[in-house]
Formats: sequence, structure tokens, C-alpha cells
Amino acid sequence: MTDIATLLERNLQGIFGEGDEALRRRVAAEIFHEDAVFVEPHGIYRGRDEIVRIAGVIRAMHPEFKYTPLAPAEVLHDEAGRLRWVSGAPGEAPAYAGTDFIVARKGRISAVYLFFDGQPDPTSPPIAA
Repeated sequence: MTDIATLLERNLQGIFGEGDEALRRRVAAEIFHEDAVFVEPHGIYRGRDEIVRIAGVIRAMHPEFKYTPLAPAEVLHDEAGRLRWVSGAPGEAPAYAGTDFIVARKGRISAVYLFFDGQPDPTSPPIAA
């Protein structure tokens, strides 16, 4: 069974941070239930395939951006957790910030909720390469 912190990190890097669709699909098969849902301010996406598709659309908007967690994942009873992060081009100040909140069952993600946290703190360090 995969722990919540690992699911959050793999979702951030292996799904939304991954440019290769085949790799995204492989990670999705490992961490998402087939009927998982992704909810973000612009839409609701149902099913593993649709999550992989929209992650690719999002990734294509800023293919050079990297995601950097701001702190370790916070976990509630091995069933839910959140991860705060920033994203931007390597070597530059973060362009935006967000929080992923997940609900899991039996070691896989059943729901991901993305909250955009506004503009990052202007004193944030540059995004690592």
C-alpha cells in the first residue's frame, strides 16, 4: 500500500510535472483508481484517462516549468493529505503556487482537489533545475 505523502509527490511530479504521456499513463495506473476524479478551478475531470489527458494539456502550457514542494506533505489518518507547492521555470522566481489535496482508499488516489494559492511570496527562492 502506498502512503499518502508518496501519492502526493508522485501526483505532483509523475502526473502534472511529467511531459511524456506514456510515463504519465504508467504512473497514473499505479497511483489512481480507475474512477478517480480531479477537481480544479476550471473543471472537473473524471477517470484515470481524463486526468492523464488534462495533465498533458496543463503541462503543454508551460513545458519547462518544474514543481517544488514548499514543505513536507501533511497527512490525515492515511486517507487524505495535502501538499503545498510552487511552479515556474528553473532558475527563475516561482510563477504560481498551489495546494493539492487528495483522498485515497486502499493505497490509491480516489480524488485530487487543486487549489491555486495566488501569487507566490516574492522572496521565494528560484525554482531549482
